[in-house]
Amino acid sequence: MYLEHIEYPDDLKKLTLEQLNILSDEIRAAVIKRTAVNGGHLASNLGVVELTIAMHYIFNAPEDKFIWDVGHQSYVHKLLTGRQKLFNTLRRHGGISGFPKISESSYDAFGTGHSSTSISAALGIAEARDRLGEKFKVIAVIGDGALSGGLAFEGLNHAGHLKKDIIVILNDNEMSISPNVGAVSAYLNRILTSDFYKKFRKETKLFLEQIPRIGESVAKIAQRAEGSLKGFILPGAFFEDLGFNYIGPIDGHDLMLMTETFKKIKEISEPLIIHIVTQKGRGYKFSEDDPCGFHGVGPFELETGASIKVEASNTYDDAKKSLHKPRVCSSMSEVFGKTLTTLAENDSRISAVTAAMKEGTGLSCFAEKFPDRIYDVGIAEGHSVTFSAGMAVHGLRPVVALYSTFIQRAVDQIVHDVCLQNLPVVFAIDRAGIVGEDGPTHHGIFDIALLRSIPNITIMSPADGAELAAMLSFALNLNAPCAIRYPRGKAYDIDLPELKRDITLGKGELLFEGTDAAVIALGNMVLPALKAAAMLKEEGLNIAVADARFVKPLDSDLILGLAKKTGRIVTIEDGCASGGFGSAVLELINRSGIKDVSVKILGIEDKFVEHGPQAVLLEKCGLDEKGIYKSVLNFIKHGI
Repeated sequence: MYLEHIEYPDDLKKLTLEQLNILSDEIRAAVIKRTAVNGGHLASNLGVVELTIAMHYIFNAPEDKFIWDVGHQSYVHKLLTGRQKLFNTLRRHGGISGFPKISESSYDAFGTGHSSTSISAALGIAEARDRLGEKFKVIAVIGDGALSGGLAFEGLNHAGHLKKDIIVILNDNEMSISPNVGAVSAYLNRILTSDFYKKFRKETKLFLEQIPRIGESVAKIAQRAEGSLKGFILPGAFFEDLGFNYIGPIDGHDLMLMTETFKKIKEISEPLIIHIVTQKGRGYKFSEDDPCGFHGVGPFELETGASIKVEASNTYDDAKKSLHKPRVCSSMSEVFGKTLTTLAENDSRISAVTAAMKEGTGLSCFAEKFPDRIYDVGIAEGHSVTFSAGMAVHGLRPVVALYSTFIQRAVDQIVHDVCLQNLPVVFAIDRAGIVGEDGPTHHGIFDIALLRSIPNITIMSPADGAELAAMLSFALNLNAPCAIRYPRGKAYDIDLPELKRDITLGKGELLFEGTDAAVIALGNMVLPALKAAAMLKEEGLNIAVADARFVKPLDSDLILGLAKKTGRIVTIEDGCASGGFGSAVLELINRSGIKDVSVKILGIEDKFVEHGPQAVLLEKCGLDEKGIYKSVLNFIKHGI
């Protein structure tokens, strides 16, 4: 066993090439075993084992800086940089992050979670290095999927212009989360499969072997380093025209080839692109067969690859609570996908747009039914929005499905290309609120604050799966920009006889009457608010509970009526409290001139939330039923 003796990269450098290959197998086994228990990003990490070993074997981190684009493929890096003993805490609350994190280790040169950032960050570090007169290498590792992001090209363009000493390793595994799309992916694939390359490879070998005395040895070197050789002749012009020297493509699982290549390029002080070809999911049969399905996984059985179902904890005793038990349907993503597919059967204008998240956003069923009406634009969120604006201006009804954390990258396009022109684009904002173990780069807590100030946009948030379906139908008939935000996880259907599913613009719904205070909850905060109200009823307090439904426009009649009746308003949202739904309610009450009304805003404080289980993080933020119960009780009794 070699892995147990590797604490830092210096220990790695003591091993032979044969021992490094054994270490590769040990690392794969460790990653598979830990991910099976903790969940996480499996396939991407299995694909970069040899690459990561080779980087640490030849370069000298942390003096040399490694910037991992996206960052979810950094598990191997963490195992080799002093965190092996903490690896069992990966993605656990209080444990090490599943992404590079500068506060966690000096070996994590730049924090990453979103894609396409590595080249720009690496160039900035290289510029600072040169300004300060320091000497070290800067290596950015970016996937072929992330290369479709516009920011990556902005970084390439600037780096080539400045002619900085920077190395970009293009990890080409032909697979991001959804299969890669676009001209860049097709270009890279053509390099590997072209008849010209195959012919060149054969003829070069024959030519070299005919050189007297040295030909045979040179041919053997060329065979090992054929990727490096062909990079100077084959179509690397795309990158070379941007000012980069292109080397590749080379086998990303051949340790000898990579270490030899990295040794040579260490001496070059110009911008370099090293094109590495890897297999996503390598070394575990189930992830090799389904790299997309094993991109991000929950706990699974090692022997079968089958998911281990974790029972939901959001149940309660309705005998004690005097509230019906919610029905667990499916995920909110699945509700969205199936509803959109059904609606599209009767409306040929409806189209779906996503940015490399077809499966994650629940659009697989739509793609199967309407392959000509779904557009996966690759990791290019800004383009997805403006592309949809173009379709909308000419009569279609595009629905843009993005995770909340990724829609942040397209706010400019939402403002100028959709809302300014008042175009009927629907934004299906998945993973809104606290998402769990992926942590602060993936929590979707800013979308309300970012979107609420934009004119013309309507913003809704459903309390459960049935309400999401109703809102989607409503949004597609609105003829204006509309955003629907909903959380990751199960789609509970709240079973209350009072609950109506008809959606009217700017109208919420009062679920329970009450006089001591009124709780106005948004989206998935409705269910814990109902539970908290039932707990407070046992304390002799009558709490009104309303499902806000709309962030914009607000139901002013409902909110102001409750303010006058109770004198105490508590707003609840799973987003940042600053500038969010509660702020909108406070502004409304302030404008109304109503006197003697106290307002308490429950939301996420002005800080980034760490990684951990969704339920644990909601509890820590005071947004579970017990936290809401305590906050409302304290508000009524002490006014705070």
